[in-house]
Amino acid sequence: MVVGAKSLRLYHALLVLYPDEFRQRFRGEMCRVLADRMRVEHEPTVRFAVWFRAIIDVFICAPKEHYYMFRQDFVFALRTLRKSPVFAATAVITLGLGIGATTALFSVTDAALLRPLPYPDADRLVMAFRDMPNRDIKDFPMSPPDYIDVRDGSKSVLDDLAAIDSTTQNIVIPKDDGTAEEVHAVGVTPDLLRTLGARIAAGRLLEDPDSTPLPVSIDGSNANNYWLPPTEAVLSNEYWQRRFGGSLSILGHAIPRSPAPVIVVGVLAPGFELLLPPGLNMARVPDIWFARRLSYDNAIRLAGVLRMIGKLKKGVSPERAQGVANVVSARLVEEFPIKKSSGFAIRIEPLRKALGDEVRAALLALVGAVVFLLLIACANVSNLVLVRTSLRERELAVRASLGGSLSRIMRQLLTEAVVLSAFGTLLGLGLAWAGIRELVRMAPATPGLANLPRLESIGLDWRAIAFAALTGFGSAAIYGVFPAWRASRPNVMQILRANARTAGLGGGVNFRNAVVAVEIALSFVLLIGSGLMFRSFLALQRIKPGYDPHGVLTFRVNGGRAAAVGEPRAVLMSEIRDRLQALPGVEAASATSGLPLAGNYYGLRWGKEDEDPNHIVGSADYQAVLPGYFETMRTPLLKGRTFTDSDAMSDRKLVVIDQVLAAKAFPFESGVGKRLQFQIGAAPELFEVIGVIAHQRLSSLAEPGREQFYLPSRFAGSWAVRTAGNPASYAAAVRAEIAKLDRGVLITAMQPMDSLVERAQSKTRFSLLLLGIFSGTAAFLAAVGLYGVLSTVVRQRTAEIGMRIALGATPSGIFKLVVGQGMLLSAVGIAIGVLTALGLTRAMTSILIGVKPTDPATFAAVAGLFLIIAASASWLPARRAAGLDPSVALRED
Repeated sequence: MVVGAKSLRLYHALLVLYPDEFRQRFRGEMCRVLADRMRVEHEPTVRFAVWFRAIIDVFICAPKEHYYMFRQDFVFALRTLRKSPVFAATAVITLGLGIGATTALFSVTDAALLRPLPYPDADRLVMAFRDMPNRDIKDFPMSPPDYIDVRDGSKSVLDDLAAIDSTTQNIVIPKDDGTAEEVHAVGVTPDLLRTLGARIAAGRLLEDPDSTPLPVSIDGSNANNYWLPPTEAVLSNEYWQRRFGGSLSILGHAIPRSPAPVIVVGVLAPGFELLLPPGLNMARVPDIWFARRLSYDNAIRLAGVLRMIGKLKKGVSPERAQGVANVVSARLVEEFPIKKSSGFAIRIEPLRKALGDEVRAALLALVGAVVFLLLIACANVSNLVLVRTSLRERELAVRASLGGSLSRIMRQLLTEAVVLSAFGTLLGLGLAWAGIRELVRMAPATPGLANLPRLESIGLDWRAIAFAALTGFGSAAIYGVFPAWRASRPNVMQILRANARTAGLGGGVNFRNAVVAVEIALSFVLLIGSGLMFRSFLALQRIKPGYDPHGVLTFRVNGGRAAAVGEPRAVLMSEIRDRLQALPGVEAASATSGLPLAGNYYGLRWGKEDEDPNHIVGSADYQAVLPGYFETMRTPLLKGRTFTDSDAMSDRKLVVIDQVLAAKAFPFESGVGKRLQFQIGAAPELFEVIGVIAHQRLSSLAEPGREQFYLPSRFAGSWAVRTAGNPASYAAAVRAEIAKLDRGVLITAMQPMDSLVERAQSKTRFSLLLLGIFSGTAAFLAAVGLYGVLSTVVRQRTAEIGMRIALGATPSGIFKLVVGQGMLLSAVGIAIGVLTALGLTRAMTSILIGVKPTDPATFAAVAGLFLIIAASASWLPARRAAGLDPSVALRED
């Protein structure tokens, strides 16, 4: 039967006039009408119109008295919860902990992984990386000629492919008052700012003519020639306001800079920032953006100085762009055989994915942890609600016997669950706000937290509040539906005949036991995760980095004679070393091109003496060091000797290698006196090995890293000063001594070496802290749930226990009976948790250090810990049961 619009309106009128008689008939007829129309009318627009009309009819036809019923249910729920303040407070606090932790982690994850990037067409932005798998190198910067070839070869899939320097330049600019300041500068191709949608506040953006290639060829020995001629630049709005007070007179004028000035052509609008993967260590808001002058010169094909950011054409997927990049890679490998030996490849990744890769695994592990915590909280509240509902079954049975409908009772209980969730959500938002504030506050003190992209933007915005609200209502559904459904189906006669004190306690026992077992299983998984992170942190503490970081003060020098080229800089470095070593309490002082754990290291090619220079594939981290560096860092010398002052001034090509490189190059003999090829400039050269030192962990404490080699230098400017006491107390004396040599020298990044080590450990410490808090809270909630179940069991079986005691059972036997039930539940939960953890902890592999995700010792220790927690939770109910007076207990039946 197909009913038309007139019939629907007639039924609607009858429903309004006679709601009780026609409500059910109208709804049934409407469902049949919709089913008939869905069968005969297949057009999407018609189907949408039918369903839309049905939804409108349901809401319009709902009797007005429903509103008053809902309001009455809400008021009654508040009164009921007010009469049970302990239950209400416990449930709200439990929910608040779960919702607060979940909301805080959602805010972090939203900022790091989910939120759109602040650029136009952000979903089309990609990064192009250079990988060399044969040399175990990933994300290596691109050379200028390779960038030009990739840019020209990918125009069919990319609207733009821009480039930016692979490192931020720290340059010193003199002020009008004679002092100097260090600013962050970065070279970019002019199209980068356009690609990222930068807006201008004054002047103009960089343009293509600003990046005219240099008139001279760049070779590997003079890779910084692009700094020599004056170059156009734009300033960040923040630097413009701070340094020039927002004056427009700076436009067209030059900022003095050694060795060549920059001419300011524009100022960026406020708020523009550079979002790149945190591991690249690029400044978020560079002070100066200057036009990068490129040169197409095959002599620098192996250089790595550029990062590439592109924008896909509309409708082009990253996969299609990757296909084009593969074609370009294959052509370059064919044209330059040296690339074949390294496995040269170009990898295209969406910018958003690249931004979150470094923290994705840790964040997902933490998100899983808070989801488990929320489920445990819901399970705990479900048990509380079920016990409380069971105690109210006599009341509910009376209401049912007096004519209360089952749906009405169920709706009332669900309303109470929603009210609890509403208060829990408000508390959770407060806890999330406090947690996020603490997280952001920790960031400056714990530099490793800076690995979280857009950390400063984390907060309780509308997305987080909406998520908390949805989580709260979802929680109400999880813990409220079953107790409400069970309470709406009472056996009225049985309940009314039961003992008033224990009525209803026997119902739902199996469900409550199952819920507690699930709580224990989830808590066990969280404790396993926390235990694995704790083992990782201990392993990180035990790692020998190849140097002694304690008692070492580090800093960089720039500006003045330190910014000079050649002999003036070398003389200054020598004078600084002599003056610092003469300070009371200073044991040694030296410098390097890059301190351990302070920045990026890129592998340079190396090979044995008899290998073809065009086919060497070894990759080693490189440092230039002043004589005395290894002694200052207390890096053990294993064979041969280290550098002397005469080595630094000699034309001999000498090198010190680490034990890893020595084992690869000379596995069965001493390498001292032998020669190896290293490519520092345009082509590999032979160097004589004079010493072998212990391997240093340069980039990370968690990973050993590549092999290493060291060359003598007179120009290195990253200093390490070993002191007899607290290195921070020597900072003023060090600054004073250097000022005596040259007041124009600027000292930056001064900090104890221990701070760099703490930074390297901070990511693991942060994950351990959060997982520890979550797992500790979960274990507490599981213990509370177990205690609640056993307390209910003791109350339910009071008469039985009294009979057992009257018939000769000892208090110790009763105690063992109750504790045994608790331990049985715990054993079941632990067994489920072990099976679950064996599968889930594998996702933590990338964030674990020195321990396997299925580590037997961790599993055994956590199982033992949880059995102790379970025994503690079982003790009080068991003690109460063992102390029952049989005469009092038997009267209750």
